[in-house]
Amino acid sequence: MQLLMQQIVDGLAAGAIYAALALALVLIFGATRIVNFGQSEIATFCAFLAWQLCELGVAVPLALAVSAVLAFVLGAAVFQLVVRPVSRASVETVVVITLGLFLSFQALCLWLWGADQRTFPALFPAGGWTLAGVRLTAYNLGVLGVLCALALSLAALFRFTRLGLGLRAAAADADKSTIVGIRVELMLMLGWGLASVVGFVAAVLVAPRLFLSPIMMAPVLVYALAAATLGGWTSAIGAVVGGLLIGVAESVGATFLPFIGSELRLLIPLALTLAVLLLRPQGLFGQTMAVRV
Repeated sequence: MQLLMQQIVDGLAAGAIYAALALALVLIFGATRIVNFGQSEIATFCAFLAWQLCELGVAVPLALAVSAVLAFVLGAAVFQLVVRPVSRASVETVVVITLGLFLSFQALCLWLWGADQRTFPALFPAGGWTLAGVRLTAYNLGVLGVLCALALSLAALFRFTRLGLGLRAAAADADKSTIVGIRVELMLMLGWGLASVVGFVAAVLVAPRLFLSPIMMAPVLVYALAAATLGGWTSAIGAVVGGLLIGVAESVGATFLPFIGSELRLLIPLALTLAVLLLRPQGLFGQTMAVRV
């Protein structure tokens, strides 16, 4: 029983990272109906910027704050320069564009910083506590706390602020939003910038654990895509719940199904997602989108 509880705790911490990146994916999909496959590599690039600032002697909190601002600017710039011109193109074209973003930012990281793994500054103390035989580390609790703060902040932004109302309106119906005076393109640009910051948060959470490298976030992207699909692409709550479920399923499954091993543990969240989608194609919290013809 203690082993099961330990795997659940560890899985929740890993799932929080998947959930953070899934939140970024869902934010962009909700605003533009685009699945941004380049989100993970944009986040990695911004994490490298934070690491570089730390290497130059900047204090870690200041380096993270400056990098978060740069992440916002970068996300907004990517929308304006790359995505907006093709926003009305076919789905296939947009998918190729976002895959191009993935490869471009990964290549840029390799060109600037090389393929070697870097040690990212620890964001939480190394200690921990044991409760009823279950080890609770400061890292695990810190990651879960950041996810909760992130989810509550986004919920407050979208529910109680004028900016959040504009973002929701632009995502729901761009044509009608324009009629009532909402600058839709500005809202979409801000949405991409906000999603870039959320992805950056996921990257700096995972970097101390996996070591910083240009390919660090590629596996996380797979889990985040599975989390967004499991929870529903139209639901931020679904992204959070989906990420946590994926993390727990991976941790528990890899421990109690020894024939899977570490090589095939990626199949666990994918199998869980497939099973849920067979019963509920829109995901656990997603909504079915009806099209009037």
